[in-house]
Amino acid sequence: MKKKILVLGCTGSIGSQTLDIARNFPDKFEICGLSCGSNEKKMEELCREFNCKGTVFSKDGISGIEKLIKESSADIAVNGIAGAAGLEPSVLVIKNKIDLALANKETVVMAWPIIRRLAQENHVQILPVDSEHSAIFNLTQKIGTKNISEIIITASGGPFRNYTKEQLQNVTVEQALNHPTWNMGPKITIDSASLANKGLEVIEAVRLFDFDPSRVKVVVHPQSLIHSLVRTNDGVLYAQISDPDMRHPIFGALVWPEYEKNYLTPFDLADHEMTFYKPRMEDFPLLGAAYECAKKGASYTVAFNAANEVAVHAFLNKECSFMDIAKIVSRTLEADWSEVPDSLDKVYEADKKARLSASEILNSILRSR
Repeated sequence: MKKKILVLGCTGSIGSQTLDIARNFPDKFEICGLSCGSNEKKMEELCREFNCKGTVFSKDGISGIEKLIKESSADIAVNGIAGAAGLEPSVLVIKNKIDLALANKETVVMAWPIIRRLAQENHVQILPVDSEHSAIFNLTQKIGTKNISEIIITASGGPFRNYTKEQLQNVTVEQALNHPTWNMGPKITIDSASLANKGLEVIEAVRLFDFDPSRVKVVVHPQSLIHSLVRTNDGVLYAQISDPDMRHPIFGALVWPEYEKNYLTPFDLADHEMTFYKPRMEDFPLLGAAYECAKKGASYTVAFNAANEVAVHAFLNKECSFMDIAKIVSRTLEADWSEVPDSLDKVYEADKKARLSASEILNSILRSR
């Protein structure tokens, strides 16, 4: 029997690769619904190809996604929507008792206590699709969290890994978008360059696997072949290794709890070099800021994410410099974010407040020039 897949964010990187998997396994998977942000023409083509319904968020709004989810009869939904916009669709998927293959970091970073409770109440499985968290998920499933002393998340280091502090002052948008190993959307690519993405992943790991931040480490691994490691209580490291191809974790989530043969070339260890470095926390301060937010919890993680989104959007529009991103986030976090958001409304309130604060800080930076 075919597994019915709903793809949210079907024209983005995660969505496109999910559809590639479906094309290669027509007897295993059926696409039962599609959503996209604004590319209506592309989505109509995909709906014809897969003979399914679709909705365009910019035209139909969240009600369009809600209707699609309810009518899809999906077995699993892949949420590849970028940014805070992906949170509410995650909630709707879970409330409709559909398993969630989650690539949207903000669902966990902004509202994990609420999401976890909803998933438990609706008996829904949340399967991480980030390559790093997919690796940790599989390793912890096999080894057991009680046997693990720490999680080690790998980071490519982005395009500026070897840049001096002086060089970082003058990097361009085009340089920041030129990721050395991964082909991703613009926002996550900038986050990778600033290590904000790795910071978000630290917060995710702390929450998804219920580990203290002191037990979640980051190591720079430019080749992006090892996606994460765990250290067992006896000090031994176990790693998940594959080519940097997001179809591996997506396919893994779609067939879980089985491990099935896919169509991708098996990784060959021969002739591959792997190197590892400590992250330069001083030159890439957003990683350290994320650790602090992970420790504090409450609304700090919401504020970190919101301020970063505002700053990255400004950088992509060439309104501020690359180094201004960290300044905007750190200054936003100077406010009191200690209120614990106990509902989605409270999460969105904190998100809105942080965005306004970050926008004001951005404007003050621009006025001072």
